[in-house]
Amino acid sequence: MSEIQKLHTSFLLDTGVGKSSIVCRFVQDHFDHNISPTIGASFMTKTVPCGNELHKFLIWDTAGQERFHSLAPMYYRGSAAAVIVYDITKQDSFHTLKKWVKELKEHGPENIVMAIAGNKCDLSDIREVPLKDAKEYAESIGAIVVETSAKNAINIEELFQGISRQIPPLDPQENGNTGAIKLVKQTAPTSRRCC
Repeated sequence: MSEIQKLHTSFLLDTGVGKSSIVCRFVQDHFDHNISPTIGASFMTKTVPCGNELHKFLIWDTAGQERFHSLAPMYYRGSAAAVIVYDITKQDSFHTLKKWVKELKEHGPENIVMAIAGNKCDLSDIREVPLKDAKEYAESIGAIVVETSAKNAINIEELFQGISRQIPPLDPQENGNTGAIKLVKQTAPTSRRCC
């Protein structure tokens, strides 16, 4: 039986970039054209194979509205990974992404895996953010970068596989007899929201 490694993962950025849609597509393989903005944060899980382990993603989808910004550290402080999402059709969202990265570097966990998701790649005909710019920026901060479309289910699995590949494997020697480490420190109330 495979070991299960729990990966607390936070989704960050402004409202309307598609964070909740990416999470719903990954967890439920579902897309809702009329999804409501997240209030506070929502929580979902999904377990996927990674080599000889299973990675259980514990996903906090944070609200993008400015009034909820102060709550974000509660979710990302104990995270193994953070996914910062921008909308490829909105240059402003890419600038805001850089502010989130700065905040994560200053206040987040030291070894947090950062992934940048350029969502809505199905709308590349009205693109404002060139993939080249996103790749250069991701390389400069040591982050994974993937362009996704929650609507068309493009690169959603690849985004999470990329995160899984960056997570060190479990070491049973360091973690007692169970062989499992707990990367989760839940400080926020759990809530479930279906998309």
